[in-house]
Amino acid sequence: MSESLPAAVTEEIIPVDEVAARLSVPVSRVFQLVRDGQLLSLKHERDVVVPAVFLDGDDVVRGLSGTIMVLRDGGYDDADILRWLFTDDETLSGTPIAAIRAGRHKEIKRRAQAMAF
Repeated sequence: MSESLPAAVTEEIIPVDEVAARLSVPVSRVFQLVRDGQLLSLKHERDVVVPAVFLDGDDVVRGLSGTIMVLRDGGYDDADILRWLFTDDETLSGTPIAAIRAGRHKEIKRRAQAMAF
């Protein structure tokens, strides 16, 4: 990682075992969700964690996985995707992850497609 991640990425993070409990799946399934591009994780100190904003109750936020997959397909690594999701964008009046959580996932996916290709 050449650039550090925005502080917002680690403001509220959840250990993978807690993510598994919230999603009612085994920890191995959470790692599979990360490998499949449904979710992103990061190392924080010695733990693998997930930003809390990626979860909506007992599910992954709707629209997040599509955005992750578009950006991965476009050559972005997970650190770049995390950086982009948590960086303020004045044209959005906030961050891409905030827009996704607000139900504007189609707009964010279109922006991701434009960036990736």
